[in-house]
Amino acid sequence: MAEASWDDLQLFHVVAEAGGLSGAAARTGISAPTIGRRMLALERTLGRSLFTRSQRGYELAHDGRELLKQVQRMREVASDIADWHAEAFALPFVTIATDCWLSPLIADNLGEVRQKGDRFRICCSSEGASADLTFRAADVVVLAKRPESGNIAVLPSVAMAYAVYRPKAAGSEDLPWISLGTAAASEPRDRYVFENFEGAIMTWTEDRHLLPRLAMSGAGKAVLPVWVGDGLSELEREGEVIEALTHPLFIVAHDDDRHRREVRLVIERLAALLKNNAARLAGRSGDDRAGIQ
Repeated sequence: MAEASWDDLQLFHVVAEAGGLSGAAARTGISAPTIGRRMLALERTLGRSLFTRSQRGYELAHDGRELLKQVQRMREVASDIADWHAEAFALPFVTIATDCWLSPLIADNLGEVRQKGDRFRICCSSEGASADLTFRAADVVVLAKRPESGNIAVLPSVAMAYAVYRPKAAGSEDLPWISLGTAAASEPRDRYVFENFEGAIMTWTEDRHLLPRLAMSGAGKAVLPVWVGDGLSELEREGEVIEALTHPLFIVAHDDDRHRREVRLVIERLAALLKNNAARLAGRSGDDRAGIQ
C-alpha cells in the first residue's frame, strides 16, 4: 500500500491553514492547479476525503481535521529533531590527540586551550589511532617523535624528561623494578627498564598510567615523566634525569586544517601551554604539582 509523502502532508497543512488553493499557492509558489492535483492524489493514497470543496474554497472534512492534528504533531516532532541536530552541530570542534603522558596536563589546563567565549568544542584523546592525520582522525596532535612524511605542518615545542621514581616510604631499601610490558612498549622510554634491568623486574603492566600507582603502592620503582613523578608527594626521584630518554615534543596538524580559525587558536594555545610548563616537563621545577587523581 502506498504511503503519503511528507512533502504532500506538509502541503496539505498549508492548504488547511490557507483555506484553499489560492492562499496555498501564494505561500508556496506552487501553482493552484498543481496543488489541487496533489491534494486529490493524497486523498486517493489515504483513501479518505480530506476536503469539502465549494466556491468558498477548501474546507476541512472530518477526516481532514483528524489528519491536520496528526500532521501538526509530526511537524512538532520534526521541529524537535531539527533543534536537536542544530544543537549538536552548530559549533565546530577540534580533536586534540596528545602524547600519552601529556593527556592529564592538557585536561588539567583545558581552560587555557579553549577559553571563555570560544565558539568551538574540544575532543581530547591520548595518542593512538586518533593520532593518524592521514585519515583526519585528529585535528591537532602532540607527538614525541617528528613525523617524517605527509601533508602536515609541524611546530617544534619543548623537551620532556624522565627519571626513576620510588616510594618515599621505602627509604633506602633496594627495590625491584616496575616495567611497561613489551607489547605496549613502542618508544625508548617504554623499553628502558626491560632493556637494562630485565632480571630485576617483578611487576609489569600494559597500561603506562598504572606505573605511578604501582610505584606508590610499594611494588617497586619505575621510570616516569618528571612532571608526573615530581607532582606526586608519595614518590621521590632516584638519581638524576635520564638524559638519553629526554625528547622534544612536536605540535602537528594537517596542512589543510591548520588555517581554520579554531585549529589555529588551539595550536597557538597548546604551544603557549607547553612553553609555560617547560620547566616542569624538563624536570627543572618541583613547585608545581600535577598529581594523579
